[in-house]
Amino acid sequence: MAVDALDTRILRLLLEQPRTSVREYARILGVARGTLQARLDRMERDGVITGTGPSLSPAALGHPVLAFVHIEVTQGHLDDVGDALAAVPEIVEAFSITGGGDLLARVVGRDNAHLEDVIQKLISLPGVVRTRTEVALRERVPYRLLPLVESVGRATRA
Repeated sequence: MAVDALDTRILRLLLEQPRTSVREYARILGVARGTLQARLDRMERDGVITGTGPSLSPAALGHPVLAFVHIEVTQGHLDDVGDALAAVPEIVEAFSITGGGDLLARVVGRDNAHLEDVIQKLISLPGVVRTRTEVALRERVPYRLLPLVESVGRATRA
């Protein structure tokens, strides 16, 4: 899906001012409310905009420990293990990957002991061969999309 200059400006506003109304976005951008709503609807339909909920902090929810767990899976059991991971609340994301393992999970814990308990739960899942855990010490670049949006916007103008 092509993102043009107006789409880029809309996305920037959504990221910078997520609690603003559609009417206010239209006023800021100097476009009709209907135009703005049509653009938002198209970007949602095309999968550019995937959610509108709040961004939550696991640390503020009492889970300040963050780890990335590589999970090696018995051949033919990737879907089963993926489904089992979805039932573990401390797993906030999981991806199929290439390289050293079959799955990569982002896992949060209340403390290191709790993290170990979660990892032990993962190891006991049918189809899991082994895990390798890397504990994050400090976030260096928070999850962000604005630089990518701006880059895409510049590319469409070139």
